[in-house]
Amino acid sequence: MTHEPHDETPARFKNGYALPDLDGRVAVITGGASGIGKAIAQRFAAAGMRVVISDLDGAALAATAAELGVDSFAADVTDPEQVQRLADDVVARHGKIDVAVNNAGVGPTARIRDLTLDDWRWMIDVNLFGVIHGIHSFLPVLTSNPHGGYIVNTASMAGLTTIPGVDMAAYTAAKMGVVGITEILAAELAADGASVGASVLCPGPVLSQINSGLRSRPADQQGALHETDPLAEAEGPLADLEWMDPLEVGTLVIDGIRSGRLHLITHPELWWAVGDRFAAIKRAFDITER
Repeated sequence: MTHEPHDETPARFKNGYALPDLDGRVAVITGGASGIGKAIAQRFAAAGMRVVISDLDGAALAATAAELGVDSFAADVTDPEQVQRLADDVVARHGKIDVAVNNAGVGPTARIRDLTLDDWRWMIDVNLFGVIHGIHSFLPVLTSNPHGGYIVNTASMAGLTTIPGVDMAAYTAAKMGVVGITEILAAELAADGASVGASVLCPGPVLSQINSGLRSRPADQQGALHETDPLAEAEGPLADLEWMDPLEVGTLVIDGIRSGRLHLITHPELWWAVGDRFAAIKRAFDITER
């Protein structure tokens, strides 16, 4: 007889709810026209879910919706009124929302010394406030759903550690915020006994289009951000990482919702980078004298 290993995860870092059966469920996905968002939509549709994808790129959104046979609604996640209209439209069309995936994100980079305030604001508006706006609009619908619900927020491995050798300060600031918000959200939902679960997705290198986001930046903003593939340019252990197919990430998200896992990790081999950070923090606690 085999036994599952004992789970010593502290209760505050555990989810309180899962959705094992996804057939017939209604899902909304921001940033759903390409990359990870598109792959999640594809996996959701294959699982029998009714899917609505949203994106700022109207042409790509229409093409993806037609390709996958799903509904679509154009929205800019930096605008809370547009996100609210998205939520209202999904409910009007389908009567409910069961799963919300706040996935929209952009990944241009620049060194801190070169970043303008416009750079900081745009990166945080998309990557952090896009998630906040989604939570604000989708969470009341999910918590009022008598059949339960689930929310997934896309962060990054950069939400768990700094990546050596790459200029991702603005991106990291936003993604670490997404991780923290989701952990607290899951704990609050569990404490309330809500029939809603939450997961934070922390991808490593994935073959997506996150590094082509500058095309969506407002034309009147000036800054130093530029498009790169930071992990592709990295040296050492990072250079040997396998770039994951987005469909594998979609499968991970499905599994995470069904099992109620809080942290969804694409590249467990990156633990060394996360562990180094945690070890340095622990060392600071160990050497502090009172």
